[in-house]
Amino acid sequence: QVQLVESGGGLVQTGGSLRLSCANSGRTFTNYNTGWFRQAPGKEREFVAIISWSGTDRAYADSVKGRFTISRDNAKNMVYLQMNSLQPENTAIYYCARDKTTYFHTTPTAAMMHSWGEGTLVTVSS
Repeated sequence: QVQLVESGGGLVQTGGSLRLSCANSGRTFTNYNTGWFRQAPGKEREFVAIISWSGTDRAYADSVKGRFTISRDNAKNMVYLQMNSLQPENTAIYYCARDKTTYFHTTPTAAMMHSWGEGTLVTVSS
């Protein structure tokens, strides 16, 4: 069974950076695409970024392109999200999740993912 655990969230000022980590304890982590989503208070959970199982393909939400970078280290069973130039509207709980299929979705919905972690809170102060 896949278990994902996010870490690295915290409080940062506008324009600052954070690096989120997603650790996996399952055996099949390296076989599936992994994504980051976020959910702000009172809003739906939304797609942020996704990376293919091999790390060769990446896709981002338009709102984070050029500022966020997703990466993975399969040897360590880790996926990362480097977030730069953070803005107050980026404040949310950030979750990692695994794609239900091996197809690389460039704009996945939350319903396409499973094995969600508990999330890590990112707060950007103005």
